[in-house]
Amino acid sequence: MAWLVTSGFIAGDAAGTLTASGGADMARKAESGFDISPVYEASDVKDDLVDRLGYPGSYPFTRGVYPTMYTERPWTMRQYAGFGTAKESNSRYHQLLKAGTMGLSVAFDLPTQMGMDSDAPLAHGEVGKVGVAIDSVDDMRILFDGIPLNAVSTSMTINAPACVLLLLYQLVAEEQGHSGAELNGTIQNDVLKEYIARGTYIYPPAESLRLITDTFAYCKAEIPKWNTISISGYHMGEAGANPAQEVAFTLADGVAYVRAAIQAGMAVDEFAPRLAFFFVSRTTFLEEIAKFRAARRIWARIMREEFGAVNPKSQMLRFHTQTAGVQLTAQQPEVNMVRVSVQALAAVLGGTQSLHTNSFDEAIALPTEKAARLALRTQQVIAYESDVTTTVDPFAGSYVVEAMTDELEAAIDRLMGQVEELGGAVAAIENGFQKREIERSAYTMAQEIDSGDRVVVGLNRFTLDEEEHYTPLRVNPAIEAEQAARLATLRSERDSAAVGSAIASIRGAAADPARNVLYPLKDALRARATVGEVCNALREVWGVYRPTNTF
Repeated sequence: MAWLVTSGFIAGDAAGTLTASGGADMARKAESGFDISPVYEASDVKDDLVDRLGYPGSYPFTRGVYPTMYTERPWTMRQYAGFGTAKESNSRYHQLLKAGTMGLSVAFDLPTQMGMDSDAPLAHGEVGKVGVAIDSVDDMRILFDGIPLNAVSTSMTINAPACVLLLLYQLVAEEQGHSGAELNGTIQNDVLKEYIARGTYIYPPAESLRLITDTFAYCKAEIPKWNTISISGYHMGEAGANPAQEVAFTLADGVAYVRAAIQAGMAVDEFAPRLAFFFVSRTTFLEEIAKFRAARRIWARIMREEFGAVNPKSQMLRFHTQTAGVQLTAQQPEVNMVRVSVQALAAVLGGTQSLHTNSFDEAIALPTEKAARLALRTQQVIAYESDVTTTVDPFAGSYVVEAMTDELEAAIDRLMGQVEELGGAVAAIENGFQKREIERSAYTMAQEIDSGDRVVVGLNRFTLDEEEHYTPLRVNPAIEAEQAARLATLRSERDSAAVGSAIASIRGAAADPARNVLYPLKDALRARATVGEVCNALREVWGVYRPTNTF
């Protein structure tokens, strides 16, 4: 999502001569609504700062989840990639690994995200467009060809059918000779935020929560180093949530997942160490740093005080960050490199564990190879040429950052309290609360851009009379036919009786709350059942979610 067009441009010229005002008053308000003082002093910071900070790697983790943070090794540099066929995406992954990326991050196309095969009627026109098309273990095998899965950390942005893609990944790893105990990575697996901000849900909330807790239990036994969920505020931020809303609604979802796992019979310290989070980083540099620090402190308190977590790893808020796609512009796209640099630095100074930097051309199309490489180089310059990695939490004790951290903590607590008053995250989703709040914030932001009160360089100020020509990366439309042909071949070659029996086992497990559905899912996928077939088996038993509140 990006700012592409808007009305009500403010007058200005390419040299930057301003002919309107109005930004000064807005600069005194944070994105989250609190006042920003022109000058901060010691009196602006509440007493007992030492207790609120703690020590890096210690409760309440305000200063970071590890004692040494980046002083011994930098964050994991991931680059989100995936488009077209598995073969094309595999080529891009090899390019990124050669360029020095430390972890892979897989983008899936919309049919895959919705648990549909590429030849499904509703998949028409969407195959391979916003990510890679994965229909079966055959595709997953090609996707990671030549990449030893025991030696790379892989993040998969997939939600409703997350466990299905994880099982395909495990099957390919086993073919390579690697056990589940050797695998390291993350699945997003955060369905609650899909009901709030994104829309790629399949099953009703109760059944979605069951699938998530089954995944927790399965990974504890079979893939113990895997991060079983990445509880995501990023998409809420992209939909228009301000920083306080982003963190509040994300942590409220986290509370719901923890409660569901405990209700399913799991002890908190058995699964909580593998919980992870995912946030956006905006150009509002100071507020973003404070946001990340406040989020760590609140989550640590919730896990210790509400859930009685004893293991420090259960109290840690470990998170991935992606720079803000919503702030990229199609106009003067090279300016996006500056935006992304500011956003990336805020994420690093806020203590992220891994980072994806957007490519400058993503407001126009899928990133080119050169643009993706430049995005990675941005992280490498911060890590290896600047001095921000030489000491832990450089902003600790800063009057402005500590005051902002306290302001954000209070705002987040208030919003989480409102969610609780409605009965928790799921009940609030059904009420439409989070969606309404985000839409209100998004509307206000759009009005500010249109009026010129919110400056967007190159869009409503410092504009050009004529944009330079740019040739974007295009996805070959023949991909859909190629995927359909591959599916036809697969169905003709496989053992249809074995697939039918395995699909029946999935239905049986889905109908029995005492059974973990991931084991029959894996058996079916090994027999070359498709993503759409196994998801349809669950649809037949659980149904699909159709929102009744259209807000």
